[in-house]
Amino acid sequence: MNTTRTSGLLLHPTSLPSRFGIGDLGPVACDFIDFLSVADQSMWQVLPLGPTGFGDSPYQCLSAFAGNHLLISPERLIESGLLDSDDCQIEEQPPANKVNFGAVIRWKERLLHRAFDNFKKTNNSDQQESYSQFKENERDWLDEYALFRALKEAFKGAAWIDWPDPLRQHQSDALRSAMQEFSEAIEENKFRQYLFFKQWHEVRSYCHERGIEIVSDLPIFVAFDSVDVWAAREMFKLRPDGRPVVVAGVPPDYFSATGQLWGNPIYDWDEQKRNGFQWWVKRVRKLLELSDLIRIDHFRGFVGTFEIEYGERTAENGRFVDVPGPEIFTTLRNELGKLPIIAEDLGMITPDVVALRDQFGFPGMRILQMAFRDQVNPDLPHNYVHNCVVYTGTHDHDTARGWFDTTAGADASTRDQAEIEKNRAFCLQYLNTAGKEIHWDFIRAALASVGNACIIPVQDLLGLGSEARMNRPAVLGGNWTWRLQEGELRPDIAVRLKALTRLYCRGKAPLEKAHYGY
Repeated sequence: MNTTRTSGLLLHPTSLPSRFGIGDLGPVACDFIDFLSVADQSMWQVLPLGPTGFGDSPYQCLSAFAGNHLLISPERLIESGLLDSDDCQIEEQPPANKVNFGAVIRWKERLLHRAFDNFKKTNNSDQQESYSQFKENERDWLDEYALFRALKEAFKGAAWIDWPDPLRQHQSDALRSAMQEFSEAIEENKFRQYLFFKQWHEVRSYCHERGIEIVSDLPIFVAFDSVDVWAAREMFKLRPDGRPVVVAGVPPDYFSATGQLWGNPIYDWDEQKRNGFQWWVKRVRKLLELSDLIRIDHFRGFVGTFEIEYGERTAENGRFVDVPGPEIFTTLRNELGKLPIIAEDLGMITPDVVALRDQFGFPGMRILQMAFRDQVNPDLPHNYVHNCVVYTGTHDHDTARGWFDTTAGADASTRDQAEIEKNRAFCLQYLNTAGKEIHWDFIRAALASVGNACIIPVQDLLGLGSEARMNRPAVLGGNWTWRLQEGELRPDIAVRLKALTRLYCRGKAPLEKAHYGY
């Protein structure tokens, strides 16, 4: 990772304050990038950008390669002539502070269908040529994904494991027949991907023009109900009927006394190795086309994966199984060159995880919210190393204000009230504060630290409480819906963040221009 001191903000595009019920890749994304630039930030971190399935989690996507078409901007479609303003009228104003995924999906599906109909009628040769080129360039994943989505639509959203047997088994004759029967739906799904990637690359270019890098997120596992598993089941530990032998999770931890049962299928690493880890090469290469740095979620899984027998109701009875992490990253480095990777080295971190991270020079993560348990805690700023990325919290944590104000039971963690009060008292003493603006105390400590990079969730920049939390691990329902509201990122907040950013030498301007006596 670049050793220059940098900083940025964490905000998933769905949380942008679009008037269409969900954030998107249009003017609202550019407005946020402008805020980053004015505040002298160098990074925008997002969550996984793939199409979400049941539960709306970006960590349970229907494809490891496709983009989420719910992020397509209606305004950009108007600009390109695929829609007019009347097409984008909304009968019932959606809530401003959260995403109602059900309503958004219904409205946006109709909107994108209209855009596709208009595209078929267009005489715009440049647009037609651009689409044809996209299909040719992306065909190694696009054809299978478009078929998968068309089949899910035909079977009313059913998981592939519940499809008729020939299609469930991915039989060639059944696939050929389906491609003919659902050719129109397949083409429409390809077109939606074209629109997503076109708009995303425009957003990325807008970032680069302002000196901002995009940090994307790569979940180690894929969803069971995904085209990746359906079309390449030999790469996973599955039974003959297609169901998993074992599934992923983590043992009891800070977030849950019974562990976290994620349910993702586990890779057959022997088969992956026989294939030269080419699936991983393709996956990382694709993500590097969309971003500048990659945060690998659950990095410890490349040393040992916690496997739980399929059918277990909790993650208490799993076991760790070795994973050929060094071989995977060596292959990636040999084929892709230098790897701009951030290792999410949180949770049960053993010496072999640290060794793998350091072997390839990946920066790890330090979470300030996790720091205030004892003085030897590696998340305390005086214990940081330079090669790390410092966060006040992540998408899985409470907000800084929520963490500080919480009580046992409302904490979504395994802490009791005595531990909460002890952590809070140590936090106040360590940060030398009364806690009136605890979120700014957190931000100052993170920016001041020796960690080369610092990323702050937007919720912490605004000092929001637990109501703005993005995800509660091990809690089903109600996650991923938080949205930034219009006007919340005020100019005075940008000025304050910029001042601290430059004070601690993280700004884009040279030090001699920072006006703090250097």
